[in-house]
Amino acid sequence: MENKRKIKLSILDQTPIRRGSSAHEALQESTQLIKLADRLGYTRYWLSEHHNTGTLAGAAPEVLIAHLAGETQRIRVGSGGVMLPNHSTLKVAENFRLLEALFPNRIDLGIGRAPGGDRLTAQLLNPSNTFDPHDFVQQLVDLQHFLSNEAAPGSLYEKVKAIPVIDTHPDLWMLTSSGESGIIAAHFGMALSFAHFINPVGGPQAVQNYYYKFKPSERLAQPQASVGIFVFCADTPEKATQLQTLMDFRLLSLEKGQRDVQPTYEEIKNYQYTEAEWARVQHNRGRMIASTQAEVKAKLEALATQYDVDEIIIATITDDFADRLRSYELLAEAFQLQEVENVVAD
Repeated sequence: MENKRKIKLSILDQTPIRRGSSAHEALQESTQLIKLADRLGYTRYWLSEHHNTGTLAGAAPEVLIAHLAGETQRIRVGSGGVMLPNHSTLKVAENFRLLEALFPNRIDLGIGRAPGGDRLTAQLLNPSNTFDPHDFVQQLVDLQHFLSNEAAPGSLYEKVKAIPVIDTHPDLWMLTSSGESGIIAAHFGMALSFAHFINPVGGPQAVQNYYYKFKPSERLAQPQASVGIFVFCADTPEKATQLQTLMDFRLLSLEKGQRDVQPTYEEIKNYQYTEAEWARVQHNRGRMIASTQAEVKAKLEALATQYDVDEIIIATITDDFADRLRSYELLAEAFQLQEVENVVAD
């Protein structure tokens, strides 16, 4: 039966610093990419939080959100996500209230509980972080109160207000690669995004469980979910194979603790994987889709049906920035996104 689901596409930008490039250039590429996405009709553009790595520039998504939202006209901009245990909850609320005041109805606050790096770095970011799941839940309670203009008389939230006090609010999203955070999102009435690009197992069941357990909140009356995946869309099968081969090697290197490995395709195209390594490559290919336009479209439509969602968050990391831009252009064309007039990309 033909798939009639209208799918929205969004972007997760991990601000990769390409081989031979710099953090400055990576951030300029993010600016160029979001302007293109704004024009092509992508729904939202999220920035990730990572620490203590030389190949990613995005340590502070809230800073980059302010810049990128100012460079665009209509696309939603947000965190994908803020790793809440790394931070003071009040400060996160103030950061995103200020962003929402600057760009009303365009800001997303996506929240995760992973450290975004190693535990030593996380401890330095927030010395009071105990890595206790109960503390994370309390942070969510505090965050929702700080983002609300109402508070019980005599409560902490009446005494301490996250400023500026505004009439609108950022949309709250829970990011998860497991079922547990999905249950938390359902309890708090938050939207949910499942990171298939991290864990390709169990996602549809986690989203269905979230739908079933969802409790309406002040901000969200009905459950809302999306799925995130690595995508490499190319004009030719040969180019798609090259992009996938590079990602195979990078993901395997990350699993080995080699966080800053950035080989060229020529350097690794004939690499002989061990049996154990090849098993991991095969598993990791479940985290990505790499092909030409028609096949990528069909596979993404199938993924949306499998997850029962109408929005897919696309993450694309390539050795050549032109390949990254081209992948997003091909996807926008394949899904017939509504190109926005009077929005100009560089």
